[in-house]
Amino acid sequence: MPTITVDQKTLFERLGRSYSQEEFEDECFDFGIELDDVVVENEETKYKIDIPANRYDLLCVEGLSRALNVFRSKVKVPGFIVNESIEKMVIDESVQNVRPYCVAAVLRNFKFTEENYNSFILLQDKLHQNIGRERSLVSIGTHDLDTIKGPFTYKALPPKSIKFQPLNQDSVMDAPEMFDKFRQTYLKPYLQIIESAPLYPVITDSNGIVLSLPPIINGDHSKITLNTKNIFIEVTAKDHKKARIVLDTICAMFSEYCSDKFSCESVEIETKEGNFVTPKMEIRTEICSAKEMCLKSGITDLTPDQVADLLSRMYLPSTCDGDKVSVNIGPTRHDVLHQCDIEEDIAIAYGYNNISKEIPGIYTIGTEQEINKLSNSVREELAQAGFTEVLTFSLCSKDDISSSLRIPKAVENAVHIANPKTFEFQVVRTQLLPGILKTVSSNRKMPLPLKLFEVNDIVIKSKDEDTGCKNFRNICVLYCGKTSGFEVVHGVLDKLMVALNEKNYSIRQSSDPMFFSGRGADVLLADKSIGHMGILHPEVLANFDITLPCSVLELNLEHFV
Repeated sequence: MPTITVDQKTLFERLGRSYSQEEFEDECFDFGIELDDVVVENEETKYKIDIPANRYDLLCVEGLSRALNVFRSKVKVPGFIVNESIEKMVIDESVQNVRPYCVAAVLRNFKFTEENYNSFILLQDKLHQNIGRERSLVSIGTHDLDTIKGPFTYKALPPKSIKFQPLNQDSVMDAPEMFDKFRQTYLKPYLQIIESAPLYPVITDSNGIVLSLPPIINGDHSKITLNTKNIFIEVTAKDHKKARIVLDTICAMFSEYCSDKFSCESVEIETKEGNFVTPKMEIRTEICSAKEMCLKSGITDLTPDQVADLLSRMYLPSTCDGDKVSVNIGPTRHDVLHQCDIEEDIAIAYGYNNISKEIPGIYTIGTEQEINKLSNSVREELAQAGFTEVLTFSLCSKDDISSSLRIPKAVENAVHIANPKTFEFQVVRTQLLPGILKTVSSNRKMPLPLKLFEVNDIVIKSKDEDTGCKNFRNICVLYCGKTSGFEVVHGVLDKLMVALNEKNYSIRQSSDPMFFSGRGADVLLADKSIGHMGILHPEVLANFDITLPCSVLELNLEHFV
């Protein structure tokens, strides 16, 4: 969940009133956000507010204060105007394999102040971090339109041929020189996004002046200042929908500072497939049943008119005709994808604390699953016996469950991960032992003996299951000390069987290669194998970099349910 920092004085001025901290916390809670912290810096009070991850319109003080004013019924949702296109952006085919999409807009007759300038920059940073995934999916460039001349071209060029003066730098550089310089700056994390590409994306004007090298940096020539009057906004992306969302958000939030309030100018985008204009600032309408939405929200005392009023307070201007509610979803509410999102907003505006609590009209009562109840009982027994519980990764390498345990064919029964990013996580574990052995290897300096256990799931391939695999709940117990401690794990087995009130169990010698010859046993329940125990073979210990003898017990708990 993203957090924004806003100046208390500025926020209260935009809200038209002052709040105590408790009052503002309540206001935030009612609206579905949270006041996370209050910080005083240089005698100025700053509010840190947690915002829902998909509410991009709340990531700046302009959007937050406007939404709160609408929620308090102090103002109505503004109507956005898109004026006809004058500028053009030409997208060259060369960018298709790098960053294929670009959209743009113009804010004309804009009035900057120091406060809204800082907010303008901070919103771009927040959008980069969230929907832009640290600029990997979307990046934003803003420019002083009076310093450049259209039509603009978005194309990809060899790195050495891209030369311009980067933002706030003193000299002209080519792209490789910039990358070398920026490795020591805050831009370092973004270099890898395009560094390995043979061609880098670049935006130029009709005079060949470079506006930006997305997603890295803008050019110094067209930088925004407090004196800028006309702003050219370009958004490049790997996802066209996300690019449109970002452009709509910036235009909706900051068009209020244009002389023609809440207006922006479209830009014609020319591509091989055809031309279109952005932004569209579209409003779509959903027709929903008030009765159905209230029923799903757990609210029973609202009329359709009241439902429409609640939705209008949530930045969704609505009207009703009988039971049908027409919900207008504007360019600031890209988070509304389905009727369930609308129902959630009804519940927020109504107040979750105001929804009556009712006992469901069914007679089933939720209870703990038997396998979980058994697992907790086993954990308690082992803890009382002096063993320490560990929690290890469900994924491991192929070697961990096969060659390292001297069972090469074990990997055939494992579920494999497609395209694993590391050799440590190639398959889902087929037994708990490898994880515990890694734990021992990482804690060799701890006082001896090490008495560890884990109760968790393993996964085995199964043709009988729809998924092709099946989970089993296992328990693994390990004793590591100066002696093998086989008698200790044998005692643990007996203690567990007594606790489980199970008398029909036995052990028989095993030829499992993971155990020392003649020191391994299968555990049988009604003559059916449910696990094994024994002293681990020296080769197994060496594979996990363990120098002390270890004895283990691993059982399948599913047989006791």
